[in-house]
Amino acid sequence: MELGLYTFADVNPNPSRSKGVEGAERIKHLIEEIELADQVGLDVFGLGEHHRPDYVVSAPAVALAAAAAKTKNIRLSSAVTVLSSDDPVRVFQQFATLDLISNGRAEIMAGRGSFIESFPLFGYNLEDYDQLFEEKLDLLLALRDGEMVDWKGELRAPIQGRGVYPRPLQDPLPLWIAVGGTPQSVARAGALGLPVALAIIGGEYPRFAPLLDLYREAARRAGQDAAKLKTSINVHGFIADTTDAAADQFYGPQAEVMNRIGRERGWGPTNRAHFDMSRGPTGNLFLGDPELVAEKIIAAHKVFRNDRFLLQMAIGLMPHGQVMRGIELYGTKVAPIVRKALTEASEGAKATA
Repeated sequence: MELGLYTFADVNPNPSRSKGVEGAERIKHLIEEIELADQVGLDVFGLGEHHRPDYVVSAPAVALAAAAAKTKNIRLSSAVTVLSSDDPVRVFQQFATLDLISNGRAEIMAGRGSFIESFPLFGYNLEDYDQLFEEKLDLLLALRDGEMVDWKGELRAPIQGRGVYPRPLQDPLPLWIAVGGTPQSVARAGALGLPVALAIIGGEYPRFAPLLDLYREAARRAGQDAAKLKTSINVHGFIADTTDAAADQFYGPQAEVMNRIGRERGWGPTNRAHFDMSRGPTGNLFLGDPELVAEKIIAAHKVFRNDRFLLQMAIGLMPHGQVMRGIELYGTKVAPIVRKALTEASEGAKATA
């Protein structure tokens, strides 16, 4: 199983200094985080696309290209690319370029996104929310499948026999579909035979397992090769030297973000009791000392049979030093425990087969 991180690169939406200075420092820290994740042997780093004052990355491919020059092995993904409000041709070109810069380490994680600011910003009608994603995903797949493209939809001008360049080093360029808890989205990814990344940001994590069962069943019914299917679970959490330190360091920034978003969406406020419940054995937060987090990742793998696990640690205004220490512990302490346990389980299963 691949182990990795993702972040939205949070910044203070109302800084005491200029937003340019604030953003420059966050980008510097972000590149350092990706570089460290590569050095400690993590497999994947994902960057979300947002168009809000509280996040600095609106162009993931650009930031990932900067990280590509500083890293050697880690895979570089969006998490997510808001495909509905972007042009699939430009998305493909940007990530194909990233793939060339990184020597074949680029990925696209495409989704509708958890915010809607990009739709009016780029002139799209929210009434077309679902159709935009379906059409643009269809075009992106056509771009990925061949150099010369013939495509026609309803919401975008057609493409007639045009070549799209550059071509990526990886063939095909990896494309994941990011989903929340919508069964239709999971089933669509399965029917298309595309890898799926399931975001779990609330509730007991085992209750999401039926969604991946649905994904695999939809793929089976569509005649997709089961060997090519991949699944990821993307969760919130944090790692520190002790479990108490992890909880104390993570709670404040994470609660501030969840309450800010909650006010926008009409959720009730969170509190420390709810937070502590969420970090229990089956809760959605993967948080604690390295041994505790490793045990929870292993337990979740038994439930989901997932191929990838991505952890969002840098939520809100987490101090950079704490995030760096968390990444170090993830790569040097958590990952070896998880990999050893899963290797032993796999070898045991083969021995009894």
